[in-house]
Amino acid sequence: MQRKTRFTRASPRTVEPPILELETVKLLEGDKPWKADRLPLVEDRVRARLNQLMVSVLLRLRPSGLLNEFPSLAAYVARGEARPAYQQAFAAQLAINAAR
Repeated sequence: MQRKTRFTRASPRTVEPPILELETVKLLEGDKPWKADRLPLVEDRVRARLNQLMVSVLLRLRPSGLLNEFPSLAAYVARGEARPAYQQAFAAQLAINAAR
């Protein structure tokens, strides 16, 4: 039995909460005195999660064919897979899984 390599760092479940928090700050806390201080912190949380979003999260869609329905995302995945750092990380993870 061949194991599938897992690279997930940021899935939609972990990206969505800070995005929802950002919307909350903008929509529901706009009149609060703490908004000016809170907004940059929440925006930084969103940026942190987006920086961690990896191509591998979207790769899970490849077998379904759904990724092909979104050419810009498919192109993003292709660019990510072409990066030397991605290829090195993939090879390292594959070696770990092959050793098991």
